[in-house]
Amino acid sequence: MAAATNSILLKLKPNIKTKICNPLFGFARSSSSASPSIPHLFSATALPYADADSDCSSEIKATADANPNLIHPSADVHPNAVIGHGVSVGPFCTIGSSVKLGNGCRLYPGSHVFGDTEIGDHCLLMPGAVVGDHLPGRTVLGCNNVIGHHAVIGVKCQDLKYKPGDECFLHIGDNNEIREHTSIHRSSKSSDKTVIGDNNLIMGSCHIAHDCNIGNNNIFANNTLLAGHAVVEVSQDVPKYTMVVGERAELRGLNLEGLRRNGFTATEIKSLRTAYRNIFMPVDSNSTSFEERITKVEEDKELGKIPAVCSMIQSLRDSFAQNRRGICKFRYFSGS
Repeated sequence: MAAATNSILLKLKPNIKTKICNPLFGFARSSSSASPSIPHLFSATALPYADADSDCSSEIKATADANPNLIHPSADVHPNAVIGHGVSVGPFCTIGSSVKLGNGCRLYPGSHVFGDTEIGDHCLLMPGAVVGDHLPGRTVLGCNNVIGHHAVIGVKCQDLKYKPGDECFLHIGDNNEIREHTSIHRSSKSSDKTVIGDNNLIMGSCHIAHDCNIGNNNIFANNTLLAGHAVVEVSQDVPKYTMVVGERAELRGLNLEGLRRNGFTATEIKSLRTAYRNIFMPVDSNSTSFEERITKVEEDKELGKIPAVCSMIQSLRDSFAQNRRGICKFRYFSGS
């Protein structure tokens, strides 16, 4: 059945000769056809598509060297779409007329890009992913983003105040990993837009609604749900190397796991813990002021020589500079 389907699809291709690695059967076969009466359906030369570990990967690579774009014969790519170099489009994908794909993008089987949508370089769309919608407005993704299996990005919001015909927008930055079954909606009105920053990890089945504003370097655990117009930030500064919890961001200690993952040595972590205790967990909080405790750590003969401690102290001082709102609240603990 699959072989018959491929033969039918190839008849739609005018004057194209392709060598196809069939992922269902694992063998290569040559095919050619001519049908000049049917208009060309592709904006880029149709070339074979195969996974890197397929049996004919060496043949695919040789073909790709001559023309870097790999577009599977069953993909529906509108002739007006703008396709960069080194783009791979898998079976049964759809690329709309107003779509722009950057260099090195890879669309896995069954992924789709619709509407006025621009995707930056080296983005990856996993099977079933949908990006963009046939709506007034625009969806923009930066570079190096991963859109997970069956994620739906840049579609119409679920706000009843949205008026059909109004422009709506979504802007996503660079280096984001958006996992499976996540949904991110466009804005509800033309005067606003949904914004996702850079370097975020948005785990499976999350929902980010219309007009939300997400910054950089955030991690959203599975099934996190944000209603419309939410802004992810805290009202005051979070000291460097620390963690906060709660709706109003209360200090809860050093981010020890993050420090280890980022290569901090055992000596640095121990020094940071000592500095943290001296500043935020004094034996008697009434005996010294917050400023005095910071100064004492700065002047300590050992702690004052550790660059990581100095960096944390500087972040605290910066938080109390002019026009800043200080640091988030923290609790005093006796002893330790």
